[in-house]
Amino acid sequence: MEFQAERQKKHTILVADDETEIVELLRLFLEREHYRVLEAYSGREAWHILSQEHVDLALVDIMMPELDGFQLIARIREKLRLPVIIVSAKTGDVDKVTGLALGADDFISKPFSPIEVVARIKAQLRRYYELNEGRPLVPGADQPPPSRTVCGPLTLDHRACMLYKRGEAVQLGPLEYKLLQLFMGAPGRIFTKRQIYEAVWNEPYFEDSNTVMVQISRLRDKLEDNARDPRFLITIKGLGYKLALQGDDFR
Repeated sequence: MEFQAERQKKHTILVADDETEIVELLRLFLEREHYRVLEAYSGREAWHILSQEHVDLALVDIMMPELDGFQLIARIREKLRLPVIIVSAKTGDVDKVTGLALGADDFISKPFSPIEVVARIKAQLRRYYELNEGRPLVPGADQPPPSRTVCGPLTLDHRACMLYKRGEAVQLGPLEYKLLQLFMGAPGRIFTKRQIYEAVWNEPYFEDSNTVMVQISRLRDKLEDNARDPRFLITIKGLGYKLALQGDDFR
């Protein structure tokens, strides 16, 4: 028992949340388990701590000032290798899918049981540092994912969840980012509405749903020079949509 407690003392947990009560509650339960706890109340403060301190696991809220949880996770995955658990009141499927796609290892919904949070932390630490003995979980897992995807004049910055079109910044919402990430990951490939919906919303597609068309239209408003005459995100009649290939449809 003493050996187990001593080993846990070596683990440092970063709790990043702008709600003081939640940080204090988690600190109480984590210190009872002999973890060292670091606190951050904004995404920028959390990144500063991660840049200066050794952290074994990060608990990250989504809605934080200065740098939100999605941006923080993307930045962590670009530079660091440690388990990240999202703890958030934003429990929609899109939020969960976006967080996990950016590199989070787990998602806990608020309100939560502190005992469950501690149990999930132990599971992630065991997975990363004990069962794996410090080795990558899969071949190449120790290599950070690319920080951006480039297709012709379009650059998708995964760290900031931001689009750059011919060098000019275009702010994206979570769904717009997920859609563009899908298309730019396979330029020239035709995606059906069903494939798009199930990949982005992560739930079964209903044949009469106009959700995909509405979101495609919103994305085109930001992506195209003229949304009525799209040059990037092309409709393939009877099939679906594709992102035009550089040197093909890009003009």
